[in-house]
Amino acid sequence: MNPRLTAIAGRLKGSVFTIEDLPVVIGRETNATLCIADASVSRRHSQIDKEEDEFVILDLDSLNGTFINDVPVKRRKLQHGDRVRIGDSQFLFLMHESARPRSSSDVHLNDGKIVSGSTLQVRFNDALYLMARDLSALMKVSTTINAIRGVEELQKTLLELLFEVVPAERGAIFLADHIPAAGEEAQFTSVFGLDREHGTSQSVQVSRTITRTVLHQGEALLINNQPPPVGLDSDSLITDRPNSILCVPLIMLNHTLGVIYLDTRAPDTFFDTDHLQLVSAISAITAVALDNARHIEWLVSENQRLVADFGIEHNLVGESAPIRSVLQFISKVAPTDSTVLISGESGTGKELVARAIHRNSKRANKPFMAVNCAALAEALLESELFGHERGSFTGALVQKKGRLEFADGGTVFLDEIGELSTALQVKLLRVLQEREFERVGGTRSLKVDIRLITATNKDLEKAVADGTFRQDLYYRLNVVSLEMPPLRERHEDIPLLASYFAAKYGEKCKRRVSGISTEAQARLTAYDWPGNVRELENAIERAVVLGTTDRILPEDLPESVLESHESVREPATGYHEALARTKKEMILEAMQLSKGNYTEAAKLLRVHPNYLHRLIRNLNLKEHLKDNQRNAKLQT
Repeated sequence: MNPRLTAIAGRLKGSVFTIEDLPVVIGRETNATLCIADASVSRRHSQIDKEEDEFVILDLDSLNGTFINDVPVKRRKLQHGDRVRIGDSQFLFLMHESARPRSSSDVHLNDGKIVSGSTLQVRFNDALYLMARDLSALMKVSTTINAIRGVEELQKTLLELLFEVVPAERGAIFLADHIPAAGEEAQFTSVFGLDREHGTSQSVQVSRTITRTVLHQGEALLINNQPPPVGLDSDSLITDRPNSILCVPLIMLNHTLGVIYLDTRAPDTFFDTDHLQLVSAISAITAVALDNARHIEWLVSENQRLVADFGIEHNLVGESAPIRSVLQFISKVAPTDSTVLISGESGTGKELVARAIHRNSKRANKPFMAVNCAALAEALLESELFGHERGSFTGALVQKKGRLEFADGGTVFLDEIGELSTALQVKLLRVLQEREFERVGGTRSLKVDIRLITATNKDLEKAVADGTFRQDLYYRLNVVSLEMPPLRERHEDIPLLASYFAAKYGEKCKRRVSGISTEAQARLTAYDWPGNVRELENAIERAVVLGTTDRILPEDLPESVLESHESVREPATGYHEALARTKKEMILEAMQLSKGNYTEAAKLLRVHPNYLHRLIRNLNLKEHLKDNQRNAKLQT
């Protein structure tokens, strides 16, 4: 395991930071473990620590938040491949290497025997001084490989270049994630073989003993047709008896990435020390290129996965206990086909849960059809759900399939199910019981395979008692139920949600939003949000559109949030109190000089009249100005 952060965007792009001494503090201050010189990053922004065997990232109450895969978090366990966004910088958290199989010559590690003899072992560092010896060959190798990004293409090109300077008939390159322990078999993540004459169509036999020895010891080996030295087992040397074998390690920063293996069976051809030293020098300058190519390919695949994740329109944001319970519920019910009833206040995210259940089910690649039962009249809703036959009613000029028919194999989500008429309740009950229905005006029954998820903000049990909702349908719908928590019961999620929406609408409106001020966050948290997450989202969108700075300020928030009596609990510092007092004095003076004319007062203050109106409301100056106007009239 080699935990590290790889910067993929921002000022540190291309840098790799190994996570060794814990905790790792990330921030703007110079003594931070990972210092990011960016104004959008707090002095001590976040911290990575280890709990048992897992790495955890903590947000240190930063101003602009810490995002994992574009979702703001306070505390989150890090997984291999997670994308960490801090300010304008983005990092990938990596714990191990990965590579997909490549097409090449078949490479077989053989345990057969060979009659061989003289063996020369050369330490890696001893060969580095020879890098200038054959400058033209090394320059060609360096120039060529630095223009290649794919691992497979790089390996093939490298072997072809080696064939130009070494009289080898066959070659292979092995890449490993780690050096195996003594007695443990090496696990190679990438193996590429090439035959000089037949290309990739000819299989390549490779000595298991030699590759294991070079990988463990980190020393190059040259073996010619002589008895092997004491200490090197020849039992596994290959059966087709190569006349000469050369194997060198690929080492970068004292870490062995793998080995390069070359051999020849020509009886009059031998590798010598010059060949060994030259290949060792080439391996020194290609190890970095191979490691970078592996990183790039992995990053590309991860980027595709993350782009797909980012493209998901609906996400559940939050880390509170109620949201964790919702996520646990989704994980349990998603793999099943059970009917789900989601209840809760308007704006709590019932449709988000329904989509999450569908996305994590075996029906994920089938349609998801959402219908709001309160948005359409009864006749239109019936046609929308079940479809209609041509001529079944005035205006039915053609046959139309309904949502249930289109959703065959997938999921149907009926929102506001409590608004369904009694007649449609009967038809829906038949769908649940028989999994069949008839189009409006039709006589033929249609079979359908759907999963039904419903949602309501009404008390269906009370509706059953009142006789407005069928009891048998209620029991059919209420197989598995979930009560969505209102936002006032998870105040700790408000800063995360606000940061998420600020980033979302900042990008959508093409406006830079670096964060939310402390005062604005305090007012957001103090408000009860009767409209729940939907109201919060609208408030943040409004603040992004109307805001005049790169941060969301209290005056950018709706009046309902600012006028909440709970907002007086906002912690104020001497600085902010003095600033508010100064604003009040300047506004009162300008209004007095302009004799109550808002437009003239705005000109004196050099602000927009709309902004002045907002400041007066936010600073609670309306009554004070009215008193001043009344006093002025009495004096005249």
